[in-house]
This record gives sequence, structure tokens and C-alpha cells, in this order.
Amino acid sequence: MAWINASARLSTFLNIWAMLRKVGRVTGSGAKFILPNIEEDDLEKRNVRSPDVSFVRADRLKKDKRDFVELVPDLMVEIKSRSDRIKPLEEKVQLFLQLGSVVGILIDPDKLTVTVYRLNQTPVVLENGNTLTLPDLLPGWEMAISELWPPEFE
Repeated sequence: MAWINASARLSTFLNIWAMLRKVGRVTGSGAKFILPNIEEDDLEKRNVRSPDVSFVRADRLKKDKRDFVELVPDLMVEIKSRSDRIKPLEEKVQLFLQLGSVVGILIDPDKLTVTVYRLNQTPVVLENGNTLTLPDLLPGWEMAISELWPPEFE
């Protein structure tokens, strides 16, 4: 359940911010991206991937599409579920970065950490007490890491 909560909470915070400023589109895991350098005509055989959360700048996707999009999102986020292994998630993040994503994020609800990846840079690990900011991609947006985790009710 923590995986779903982190996805919903990040999507909500990011989407409200992006919609108010009309800077881009936030999508969930239902969005499919056809990654570049694929020469396959059969859509079933193409390299279609779905990050848990993604963001595409408005200037790159001016109109919403009802089908798969042939581009790499500017921001892609993977959230570890209970059955996931970290290594394949890190590899997916790295693939997106190599293909053109500006930022990749890996959220681990088990360890309550958020790791921010950029191409050819050392990953930055954030925990409760830290704030996630992406000034190069989302100037002015910020989110406390503790906001990702579901609240505890008495």
C-alpha cells in the first residue's frame, strides 16, 4: 500500500503545481512511452515503458495524446513495491536518463528514501527531514520527503 500512496501523493503534489503554472503534463503508470531508437512497426514489439510517475514539459507535448507517445519524459519516477528489486529499478532509471530524461527518481517506501539521479552525476539520497527540489526542471517546486508517506491516523 505504501507504493500506491507514494505514487498518488507525488502525482497530486506535482500535478497541482504543474497545472496551475501550465508548465507540463504529469502522468501515472498508465501512460506509455515509446522509447527512441526502435525500428519496429509492430507496436506490441516496440520498446514501450511506463514509469510510475512522469512529467513532460509543455513545449514537448503541447496536446494530450490518446495513444502511446514517442518520446522520453523529462522526469521519470519509479517506486519500489514490496516485490521489486532495487537493481532492475535503477537500471530502468539509467535507461531513461541515457535516452534523454533530465531527472530520474527512485522512491523506496521500505527505507523511506528518495534517490535522485541525473546522467553522469552521483545519485543524491534524500530522507525524512529533506526536501525534494528539481530547480533545473521544475523551478520553484518543492516537496518535503515526509509528505510522500501515508499519514498515520490516531
